[in-house]
Amino acid sequence: MREGWQIKKVSEIAKHSLGKMLDKAKNKGEPKPYLRNLNVRWFDFDLSDVLKMPFLPMEVEKYTAVKGDVLICEGGYPGRAAIWEQDEPIYFQKALHRVRFHEPERNKWFIYYLLSKDLDGTLKNHFNGAGIQHFTGEALAQFPVPLPPLPEQHRIVALLDEAFAGLAIAKANAVQNLQNARAIFESHLQSVFSERGEGWVEKELCEVCTLINGRAYKKDEMLSAGPYPLLRVGNFFSNRDWYYSDLELEADKYCDKGDLLYAWSASFGPRIWDGDKVIYHYHIWKVLPKKTIVEKRFLLYLLEWDVDQIKLAHGTGTTMMHVSKGSMESRVVPIPPLHLQSGIVSKLDSLREETQRLTRLYERKLAALEELKKSLLHQAFNGEL
Repeated sequence: MREGWQIKKVSEIAKHSLGKMLDKAKNKGEPKPYLRNLNVRWFDFDLSDVLKMPFLPMEVEKYTAVKGDVLICEGGYPGRAAIWEQDEPIYFQKALHRVRFHEPERNKWFIYYLLSKDLDGTLKNHFNGAGIQHFTGEALAQFPVPLPPLPEQHRIVALLDEAFAGLAIAKANAVQNLQNARAIFESHLQSVFSERGEGWVEKELCEVCTLINGRAYKKDEMLSAGPYPLLRVGNFFSNRDWYYSDLELEADKYCDKGDLLYAWSASFGPRIWDGDKVIYHYHIWKVLPKKTIVEKRFLLYLLEWDVDQIKLAHGTGTTMMHVSKGSMESRVVPIPPLHLQSGIVSKLDSLREETQRLTRLYERKLAALEELKKSLLHQAFNGEL
């Protein structure tokens, strides 16, 4: 930190308070729009879903933010903050802190500092709560902030504003390129099955493959450790939250590397298993292609193409959507002659490989932009800009 900088607690440089408690039975007054923590983004507000609750005239000063005030999430995403820039005041709920600086020009510097602490992982050191974490009023009051002289602060904030504007454009371009890469593959996949060609026929899915359910495990049968890793819908498309079992099962309740699987509850879709041998849950089917009719990888692409239509036509359930085995087996799907399938698969494999290459490239760019953002903030608050 440079010479001439000070470190002060928020309570020394600002007034802060929480908003109004939402209580339908007790709240009185005229319904007014108010902000929740869901409305607060970093440096901005999402006003697409603003709710109302009653406020009395005497509560205006206590529970409104005016232009220049900082609103900080107390819970939800603790510490996330934005400056209210509109001329009209806005009410706010108890899930938000209002911070009003004695020197209003400190507001954006403060948010940049909060973001830097969030990105380096140290902001959470000021939260409490074992499960749901909160940035309490007491913790906010004690939160230390480095303060340069105002002219120096203005210079650094201007540099950060310019750099972050450029980073936002670069991130938007990378995100768009990532979406475009994926859209190209999806478009080609759609064209394969919509345009079709000579010799294609329609068959029920049960005519081209067999679906085998896994076992329906009870909670006490899913262990934190054991000899058999259990593949569930929750980790079907990722490698997180693994459970285990010590139950011996029949051979068809296992899946091995290269098996075609299909998740039919909550998360939908196929994948070819590329890991070691595991047991699999009831909400997953092992899909056995009838080799005289369909190739496994062609069936993979067919099931990918049909996912949304399957959910639309056969999905049931209010809390967790699922598709019944009977509905799936009776699903009519387009099948080309077997000798054409390998050519279709080859083209789709090549396009997918290129899509994955581009995806990795743009994801690396996005990660690099985040690292650059961290680096800039680190330099800013160590007096190196």
